[in-house]
Amino acid sequence: MRCPHCGSIDDKVVESRTLANGEAIRRRRECERCGIRFTSYERTEDKQFMVVKKDGRREPFDRYKVEKGITRALEKRPVSQMQIENLVNEIEDATAIEGKDSREIDAKVIGDMILERLGALDKVAYVRFASVYRHFENLDEFMQEITKLGGETEA
Repeated sequence: MRCPHCGSIDDKVVESRTLANGEAIRRRRECERCGIRFTSYERTEDKQFMVVKKDGRREPFDRYKVEKGITRALEKRPVSQMQIENLVNEIEDATAIEGKDSREIDAKVIGDMILERLGALDKVAYVRFASVYRHFENLDEFMQEITKLGGETEA
């Protein structure tokens, strides 16, 4: 594995951990040249899992897109990178289970899964994600979503 800092391919595995119900392995590595530690992931490759978009298009499931959306919603929030990683793993596992038979899943189902889990983790991140996911266009839509969360609003 190439070191992201110095480019050396000499490293050692410091720790290995199974993730996603045995579907992935997280490895902490240490570069033998510069000493920096970094993380790598190993996953099995299956037949491509497809996401059905609102307009009917199909595209491959992209874990990175899920992680990027969740990370943006949680930006500057008191949530650790490990919690984000666990959340992304939960979503990936849940989508695989949901679309197991057909090998595809509606994008709306994935979005709803993310919202449900963000609501339990961080209410601000929930509203941030919902505003993009549901295309809020005015303050009333924000207020309705906050009311659904059970938050109090001030006039």
